[in-house]
Amino acid sequence: MEGLNLITDGQTWWAIHVSCYPLNLGRGHLMSTEILILGHLHHLQTTSHHHGDKLLTNMSPQRSISIQLSRWSSDLRWRVILLLLLPPLSLLVFLSLSSSPPITAFRSSSPSFAPLQSFFYTPAPPQPIYRARNSTSGGQPAADRSGITELGRSRMAVCLVGGARRFELTGPSIVERILKVYPNSDLFLHSPLDTSAFKLSLLRTAPRIAAVRIFEPKPIPETESEARVLTARGSPNGIQGLLQYFHLVEECLTMIKTYQAQNNFTYDWIVRTRVDGYWSAPLGPENFVPGQYVVPPGSSYGGLNDRLGIGDFITSTVALSRLSLIPLLDSAGFRLVNSETAFRAQLTTNNVSYITKRVPFCVVSDRRYKFPPRHHVPVVALSSPGPLNGAKCRPCTAACYVPCVGSAMDRLNRGWSWTERANGALQLCDAHGEWEKGWEGVFDKTCGKKLAAARKRVRGLKLKQCVDDFEKMKGRTGNWDAPPAVDICRLGLGS
Repeated sequence: MEGLNLITDGQTWWAIHVSCYPLNLGRGHLMSTEILILGHLHHLQTTSHHHGDKLLTNMSPQRSISIQLSRWSSDLRWRVILLLLLPPLSLLVFLSLSSSPPITAFRSSSPSFAPLQSFFYTPAPPQPIYRARNSTSGGQPAADRSGITELGRSRMAVCLVGGARRFELTGPSIVERILKVYPNSDLFLHSPLDTSAFKLSLLRTAPRIAAVRIFEPKPIPETESEARVLTARGSPNGIQGLLQYFHLVEECLTMIKTYQAQNNFTYDWIVRTRVDGYWSAPLGPENFVPGQYVVPPGSSYGGLNDRLGIGDFITSTVALSRLSLIPLLDSAGFRLVNSETAFRAQLTTNNVSYITKRVPFCVVSDRRYKFPPRHHVPVVALSSPGPLNGAKCRPCTAACYVPCVGSAMDRLNRGWSWTERANGALQLCDAHGEWEKGWEGVFDKTCGKKLAAARKRVRGLKLKQCVDDFEKMKGRTGNWDAPPAVDICRLGLGS
């Protein structure tokens, strides 16, 4: 719809061309108005009508006035009403556009809408890109630093569970690449007392320690529902091994809740990771997704990778309740499932959404696995340039690179032991035997001077220094539940 209109201020006449046409915006239609001021009336003899085939030529001012007065009333009240209505109508259109989400059809419209497009639509910032630790980019991307700063204003608990067998390799990476990246985070440690527990004194350098529990493990009685739901298949220590692991995880949640109650607050985020987890790069802010529980891809064994989890307090409460939710799984009909399948069932039966994200984390293992993996467990080299996604790993001279890795991974079941290998991210170890001779040098070269120094410190640690380290650590901890430091140290170092 369009027309040519004349408006006067009492002395000068103005010619205005008005065009109205619908805009299809995907979710409905809006009328768009285009107003073109053609100029003073005495200029109209050389002004063409751009949207039609008419040409205003050789037309006297008197004739133009009579034509327009026949189509539109020149009554003063009509013009006043029109002028009063236009501003609120324009404001209404403005608000309807600005309050709507960006619309693809609108963004892809012709260049004539470019100014309006830039006004209403602001593109989302790009997702942070993972950078391998040997990147030459000169530090973390700005998006990562911004996200870390924002998370620094949140309350975060880091739940660290499991035995300390290779903690001289993994512990310093956890301190440097999680706890010091988010220095406002509180550490919660839940670990069994054994001959490697003395290595936990490396956590003395953690920025904040909320609670520590080092306990003597005891058999956990098996209930009828646990016997129906869980299977010993694939678990090195049978169902008892699963129960011990589930207890480690859930007790850490109990420690967190106790600390919250004591200090009258609730954590925004909980990061649950393992004592035997090695971090090759910092934990990025893109892994904190409100309302969704984040786990690594691969190593899912029919369920979900349960070696790492990140979520808000609500989703984490469900994810960490490994023992107490087994009766619910029993009622839902789950039978003879492994840890990974039970973990996924916990989330789905409680309507918790989950998402997989690539993370620079692996589980350092002394176990032996067939090589090439074929249908078995791949063991990745710590020297792998990309995210390790919770796979089993060890320091080794890599025996398999691209395209060998691609061939090996293609033979694995994607829903079982398969591991993400995008862009040549992985290198594989020949893990059919013990760790290779000289693995210490491989580790030191791969992981850098700071982590190498921590490894050497533990190797040369004396009883007195170990006890002093634990006492310093205890003095900085909110809740401490552990045997005397001298007992922990003597168990691993002797007298």
